[in-house]
Order: sequence, then C-alpha cells, then structure tokens
Amino acid sequence: MSRDPRLDGDLHVVLVEPEIHWNTGSAGRTCLATGALLHLVEPLGFSLEEKQVKRAGLDYWPRVNPVVWPDLPALESQLSSLGTPVFFSAEAERTLWEVDFGKRTVLVFGSETRGLPASIRQRCRDRLVRFPMAADSVRSLNLANCVCAALYEVLRRRA
Repeated sequence: MSRDPRLDGDLHVVLVEPEIHWNTGSAGRTCLATGALLHLVEPLGFSLEEKQVKRAGLDYWPRVNPVVWPDLPALESQLSSLGTPVFFSAEAERTLWEVDFGKRTVLVFGSETRGLPASIRQRCRDRLVRFPMAADSVRSLNLANCVCAALYEVLRRRA
C-alpha cells in the first residue's frame, strides 16, 4: 500500500475523538486556510456526513479532506513520520510560548470534554503544552479557537 501524499506536508493538526461537529468544521476551515492537514481520530461524536459539519466548514469542507484514523494506536504508529508532535493539555507545565516547533510539526488536541487520553498525557509529559491563561479565569478554551491560535503561532514563528 502506498503512502498517502497528504501526509508529506510539514504542518498537521490532530483532533483525538472530537465530539462537536461545529468545532471540527471550524478547525478544518482553519487548517485549509493555513495549509495544515487535518487528522481526525475515531470514534467521532458525529458523522462527517452531517450537514452541521459541512456548514461549519462552509463550502470549503470538501477541500479540507481530513485524514481519518480508526483509533489512536493507528495514528501513533505513524505519528513520528508526520513530524514533531506537540500535545495540548491543561495539565502541561510549559506554555505555547515556550515551545520550539520543528520544521515538521503535529499539533495534537484532545476531545472537547475529556481532553487527551491519560495514556498520552502520561507517556508524553515532556511534550505537553498549554495555553497561557489568567489564573482561575476559565477551565478551558474552545477547541476550534485553540487550533486557530496554535496554527497561527507556528506560522508566525516560521515567517
């Protein structure tokens, strides 16, 4: 089986078990705007055929053309070939501002209600990153907003 040529890009966004179609559609549209490839790890909390996903991605959704992984082990078996992974978690000690992004970067986000699985947070503790926030201001940020902020920070640093 030949390798999917979409995997050869230098900027990837992974949503692990996303639950909300609006967030996925919006993240996909941002990926398209920034030249990043969207990866979705099943199970998804919605069908990719739902009109809400397409509406959130607008008429761009067919061009988003995400890579869909059947489960986390399938993605993890290929993750290092995509680039240097950066895992986003509220538990992280480092902030986004402290990360050195490699030439090939994979931004990995967990689901809206559960975040990244505990197995990833434990195994990849040294690669966990969080968004800086005022102390005790909010518990978390919207997933689509996080994808957007992280992507544009990577691009800003590459400029």
